[in-house]
Amino acid sequence: MATTLVTGGSGTLGRHIVRRLVKADEDTRVLTRRSAPAWPDGASWFTGDLSDGHGVGQALDGCSTVIHCATDPWGGTRDITQAGNLLSEATRAGVEHVVFVSIVGCDRFPYTYHQTKAAVEGLVEDSGLGHTILRATQFHELLDWVLNRVSRLPVVPVPAKTYIQPVAAADVAERLMELVNGSPQGRAPDMGGPEVRTVRDLANRYLAAHHVRARATSLPLPGALGSALRSGMLLAPDNRKGHKTWEEHLSETVRERKAHQGSVLRG
Repeated sequence: MATTLVTGGSGTLGRHIVRRLVKADEDTRVLTRRSAPAWPDGASWFTGDLSDGHGVGQALDGCSTVIHCATDPWGGTRDITQAGNLLSEATRAGVEHVVFVSIVGCDRFPYTYHQTKAAVEGLVEDSGLGHTILRATQFHELLDWVLNRVSRLPVVPVPAKTYIQPVAAADVAERLMELVNGSPQGRAPDMGGPEVRTVRDLANRYLAAHHVRARATSLPLPGALGSALRSGMLLAPDNRKGHKTWEEHLSETVRERKAHQGSVLRG
């Protein structure tokens, strides 16, 4: 049986992948900086740190595949260092397939996090290892997180004339399972969500679902960042591979939060 290591296995995307690997009865390992969480049964947890490579070699010993999901949106260029350490250890371990999750348009978008993703893509491509790179659009979960915070403001600002194409992390995980079970592809076709919509529309749907009285107000975003957003650089309109819509995501998360609140009240 092939052995797969998932980095970032407790994160937004990684946890979906780990659950699918375990459900498929795959030999699944997860690299974590902290002690192993209680879930899911069936996965082996290895403590290690990609920042300095500590414990990574042990986690990779005997692995044929790595799915690299670990990322730090606020860490500057830290992702580059971590990817370099992972790839070095993967080469020593004889890994056959590295699968890396990136962002649509990252090689052109003028934002540090996206540029870092593009740099990591280059490391993967130059590693000499069999690899597959999947670029995806923004996750529903990321948009939800952002809107949860700005919805506390009396006016909810959103960039004007900006379209995005959010995709569910679970849908991306499903696509990654297909890629993991195949041969290395290099750059796989980009993956986007099922709908291309304005940020204002998506924000107002969020506010309504959560019974927030405020409404989204479109404001012009100046400079290169605003121009890049309005240009559609982060879209993949010809690759609407995701299934879950924004409304379906909202319905699901609202139910989950109500259930959680109910369990807290019941003690």
